[in-house]
This record gives sequence, structure tokens and C-alpha cells, in this order.
Amino acid sequence: MPYINTSINIDPIKEEARLQKLLDYEILDTPAENGFNHIAQLAKGIFNAENAYVAFVDADRIFLKADTANQESSSIKKEDYLFPIASLESRPVVLEDTRALSGFDQNEQFVLPDIGFCVTSPIVTADGYVIGSVGVTDSKTKQVTEDQINMLNLLSKMVLDKLETRLAIRKSFRAQDDRLHMLVHDLKNPMTTISLQSELAGRIPGAGEKVALIAGKINQQSKLMIENLNFILSAARKEKETFKMQKVKVDLKLVLERVLAQLSRLNQTKNQNIKFSVEEIAEVYGDESKLDQIFYHLIENAIKFSETNQEIQVSITSADNLVVIAIKDYGRGLTEADLERLFVKFAKLSSNPTTFEDSNGLGLLTVKMLVDMHKGKVWAESEGQNLGSTFFVELPIK
Repeated sequence: MPYINTSINIDPIKEEARLQKLLDYEILDTPAENGFNHIAQLAKGIFNAENAYVAFVDADRIFLKADTANQESSSIKKEDYLFPIASLESRPVVLEDTRALSGFDQNEQFVLPDIGFCVTSPIVTADGYVIGSVGVTDSKTKQVTEDQINMLNLLSKMVLDKLETRLAIRKSFRAQDDRLHMLVHDLKNPMTTISLQSELAGRIPGAGEKVALIAGKINQQSKLMIENLNFILSAARKEKETFKMQKVKVDLKLVLERVLAQLSRLNQTKNQNIKFSVEEIAEVYGDESKLDQIFYHLIENAIKFSETNQEIQVSITSADNLVVIAIKDYGRGLTEADLERLFVKFAKLSSNPTTFEDSNGLGLLTVKMLVDMHKGKVWAESEGQNLGSTFFVELPIK
């Protein structure tokens, strides 16, 4: 008799990280979208089932982004969900005949007489968090083939690809906005000085009428400019995420260790060896979350563009009030033409990820903008194709 274990021990720390990952995608409580609806329709057709869905698992509820039985997105209580344990399984769950499951007598919440068949495929992030599933249900029992399960797995990967692309675009736009708002903020101080100085110049005893007239025009135009700059900054503050850099003292060793831990699953799937070395304590004043993004992108790229069983080296050195982080791989490498357009949006490079991982052309652009916001530099060096590459990030200590 088939059996499903209805008890699960959730690690609170891992669950908190999983929920944060889900929040980062900004998918919860969003309206229905054709892209997700089409995926649900494909799943329904593959199994010739009565219903299919794309679901995301929050702390206490299931958010149905797509549901062929309901054209609108919706939420349901977690305890009402069919086989809650299946929603966090990291492997496909195949229940060809739910009535044959043991455990029904002890768990009344699993007695759903209108559901005789259920198959789910998890939506798993690159760092191993299960954030939801693509699934199909039917009132009748069914038999499934391995090909059908494989196709459902592909659909769940398509959902993740869609989420990752949306996230990359949003990060890129936000980094551009943040950089623009910082430039606007930096312009305010000199414009304020010009306004005050021009006002004083017009009041200098003995200044001619012409000088006073010119000073008045300068003062008027500078005040108008300050007003426009304040309008831009005011609009930025109303957004969900502030443009301001939240600068604190940051230990880069801890930042890199955290990023390496987040990418450990992706690294392990390719059996790569990452060597991390630090010469001395490396602390800078910066925005910790933005520094996380910088090194996540760069190390993830090193993993993607390196073959299995290869080594990746991450090091930190410091000199002359500067900290330099180097990420070296022995993978696909870069041509001279690649090096010239590395940080250009949607740039087409000569190399591709070694196991067909996604690459949207926005990651390095985002890195460049975030490094610029820290008054730092980022560049790459490579001896050519298939000779590996090294990315450097130089940050001021203060």
C-alpha cells in the first residue's frame, strides 16, 4: 500500500531563509498572468487531468498563482492544502490513487473524496529551497509515465526561470534608480551653495545693478533646480526600497562566507572545489545587502562558466586603504572583445554556461552599478577562451 509520511520537522532557520527567498521573488499576492496560466494549462494537458496549478508555499498559506479551475490568483490556508507535506518535497510526488494511502484514518484533513489522483513537481531554487510546486489533480485515479513526470519537472523549472529573469530585471532597474538618485543627491549640495552665494552676491554693498540682476537670475534658476531635485528624491523615498546606501562597517570575510554558503548547492552539483583565502581582516564601510548581491553574482558566474570538478579561487587582499576581492576560475574564459563589453546590458559574449544554466545578460551590469555606488572599481582579466578568467572588485576601506 502506498504511504506518505504526514509529519515533518522544519528547521526554523532554514524555513526563515526559504521564506525570505520566496519574498525576494515578489510573486505573492500578484494578479494572474498568462505566462503562469499557460504553464498550468500545459501541465493539465500532459496528464489529461481535470485541474492543474502553480502554487507558492508561504508561512501559513498556499498562494495559487495559476489554477485552471479559477482564472484569478488566490490563497488558501496551508492546513487545507492537499497533502501539505508534498508541497515542500524536493522531489516529485506521484499519488496515482490517493485512496490507497495509509494514514487517512489518523489524519482527517487528508480525506478529500473529490481528489483521487495528484502529482506535484517542486519549484526548487539554485540554492536548494523549495518555494512551491507545479501540480495536477483529478477526481479519478490515473497511471502516469516517466515521460509525463519529466515534462512536469521541466514546467516547474520554467516557472523558476521566469522568476529568476523577473528578479534580475528588477534588480537591474533598482540599481540604476539607486545610482541616479545618489547622483541627484550629490548634486543638491553644490546647487544649494550656488543659490546661497548668488543671493549674497546680489546684496554686496556697492555691487552694480547689472551684477545684482545676474546674481538674481542665478539664484532663481538654482532654486528651481533644487526644487526639481527635491521632487525626484521625494518620489524615490515613497518607493518601497529607499535609494540611500545603508552604510555600516562590513566584514567582507563574513559576506563572502555567507554567499558561498548560499551557493553551496549549485557548487556541489558540479562537484567544484572553491578555495577561499583571506590575508587579514578586511572591513569596509558599505551597504551589506548590496555587497551580498555583488559577490553572489560574480561567484555564481564563476560556478556557471566552469566545468565540473574544476577549482574556483576566492581571495581578499588589502593595501593603500583599498580592499581587492579576486574571483578566479579555470572555465570558459573571455576574449578581448568580451572584456570590452562585459558590463553592457544584454551583451552577447563568446562563452556560455557549461551545463546550460540561465544567463540573462543583466548580472554584470548590476554588479557594475552597485560597485560604482560604493566608489569602487570592477574589472576582469582573461588570457582568452577556455583559459579561465578573474574578476576583481576594488573597494575603498573608508
